[in-house]
Amino acid sequence: MATERSLATLLRSLQATSSFQDAAGLLPTVTSFLSMLGNPLNLTLLASQLLTAPSLWSQPVDLHACRKILSVFNTAAIAVLQNDTTDEPRIPYGRNRKIECDAWVKAIAEGADDKSPRWRHTLLLGGILMGFEGQNRQGLPRHIRIKLESALATAAQLALEELSPEAGIDAQCITMVLNYTFELLSDLERSKIDYDRLLPAMLQSAYLSPEGLEGGYFLGSIDQDIVEAPGKQFRWSADSPTFAIVTAIAARPLVSTLGPLSRLIAHSIDNARDPRIVARTVDQLADFVRTLMVQWRQNKLSEIDVAEEVEFLDAESREKTLPALWQMLRNCLYSVVIALRAVLGRTINDPALAANSSAPYLSMQALHTLRNMYFISSRIGQNASSQQTFVLLAAIDILSQYPDLAENFLRSIKPSEIGQIPAHPVERCLDLFFLNAAEHFPLVLSPGTNEELLLSAAFPYLTAGANNLLLEIFEAAHSLVLVVFAIPHNSELAAKHLPFYIDNLFAVFPNNLSARQFRLAFKTVIQITAPPSPLANSQPLLPSVLLEVVHNRALNASSTPIPAQGPNPDLSQSPPLSEQAVLTLALLDSLSFLRVDDLKEWLPLAAQLINAISDRNMRHTCIDRFWEALAGGEMDVDRAHCCVTWWSTEGGRELVLFGAETAGDSDDSGPYMSGAVGGVAPESKL
Repeated sequence: MATERSLATLLRSLQATSSFQDAAGLLPTVTSFLSMLGNPLNLTLLASQLLTAPSLWSQPVDLHACRKILSVFNTAAIAVLQNDTTDEPRIPYGRNRKIECDAWVKAIAEGADDKSPRWRHTLLLGGILMGFEGQNRQGLPRHIRIKLESALATAAQLALEELSPEAGIDAQCITMVLNYTFELLSDLERSKIDYDRLLPAMLQSAYLSPEGLEGGYFLGSIDQDIVEAPGKQFRWSADSPTFAIVTAIAARPLVSTLGPLSRLIAHSIDNARDPRIVARTVDQLADFVRTLMVQWRQNKLSEIDVAEEVEFLDAESREKTLPALWQMLRNCLYSVVIALRAVLGRTINDPALAANSSAPYLSMQALHTLRNMYFISSRIGQNASSQQTFVLLAAIDILSQYPDLAENFLRSIKPSEIGQIPAHPVERCLDLFFLNAAEHFPLVLSPGTNEELLLSAAFPYLTAGANNLLLEIFEAAHSLVLVVFAIPHNSELAAKHLPFYIDNLFAVFPNNLSARQFRLAFKTVIQITAPPSPLANSQPLLPSVLLEVVHNRALNASSTPIPAQGPNPDLSQSPPLSEQAVLTLALLDSLSFLRVDDLKEWLPLAAQLINAISDRNMRHTCIDRFWEALAGGEMDVDRAHCCVTWWSTEGGRELVLFGAETAGDSDDSGPYMSGAVGGVAPESKL
């Protein structure tokens, strides 16, 4: 009787409280009762009251409140499971007989009755499923688990059917519960869910609702709390209202679990029956990301380049507030990319989405979305995510099948002011995306379009003054120009602009161009001008002329190691290389493209240039690269035969290995017969 009186008192208290805050204080007691009661009727009554009590539901509730109700059933189920492993009676209510686990589940599940809406039933069923089966607990007999999974899937499906077009907390609650429990459902139960209804509800809840990312508008509001700090720096204080808003958003149930939720969204995209739902998904994601980028553009923080943050941001902003913001933005990026990966994966396999009326437009929307998120992805690395790389390349591959649409897309994202470098970091970031994306399209564009649209956008970055902040864009511009020149139908275009490009290439190295990019650029230029390139027919001497230029410059170049450049310097050079060594390596990289007659001339010149390098470590690096060029498979049969003959019978070996020593590093300068064995160091692999 004491138990019934206590339960009656608890039920009256739930009815009497006037707000959720007051009722929330009773939830720990409710949890205890649910885990200790032995009468199934009392369990059913209490569970039903928890889903209908006016103090809990008569006023608008948020997802935090729903999660508390979910936690009540989850915690009670865990307690029942723990009690079920012992034979001791429940101490608080010793006169109640211990109820079996399957009977407890049935009694609680019957509390999901017609007195409460279907979406609240998911809280009850999802909570007890998580309590018994979450974290690999495996606390239910198989037949009970199957029934419980089926009940949850059915409740979720019926709740989805009852959603109104202006879905609110009901859609958000269904999204939250399925996000928590989806991994616990069998494939059979997952197949019962109508993903055509679920997918729009999840997108609305996660990205646009007040319980999600609010459409991205929170990003612009931060600007009001960006103030000037001592030392002419910006400060975004951890005590500011907008940082509290960002922290609260990050703690929301749907945002804190955005990773699993994005995978559920991707699964829904894969299983949606109506292709139009998938197309609308892309539009919704594009709208959200566009708003996010516009809001960032209106923020003072966007005016600071990554490499300038130490100079223009105070310590608190750099170490606390800004990292928290970027963590949330990275999560947004990854979640959108996962959804786009599912869209493009389905586009490849779904005949309806792969049709000419759909596929190129989905690809363009995906590329626009990646472009608007580039202020995030460029900060963390363009290749940081394999899924992002897949989305980019898949969208480009699809769009490349439609040259006219590809040209229209490039025109829509071209730099706003052709011929000038923007001052704002966001605009430069968008230019970087254009240069990187345009690099994949020259083959399907006409020579006129390549010149007018691509080269005109890249040339300003080729001639810019030294600025380490722009090093990545410099390299992207060089890559785009080289791709345009390398296309066979652009041979006349290459002949027209190549002299300007070559002059500029030597002018910007090493200040505006990394050693890696310079070597790649020079090697590509030689390849463009050598057979079988069409340009080699009209200017057959051009490769030798270019090699002569780099040879003469190397003889007079600095032997001081080049310092690391840019915010993300290339640290792969070991040892550090001088300008002279890099120019020598560029010449060695180009040998495999020369005609055999030219190769016979340049092999000894290359060896002599190596010996002109005074630093032993740099010289050995060049010797290793020379040997790799000769014997690493880069040469075709005729060139390889020429190299073997020169190395073995024409003094090449001696010139490469002992030229420096005979030139002054060693006192032993006596004559040797061609091909004779010299003083090879024991550790030399040559």
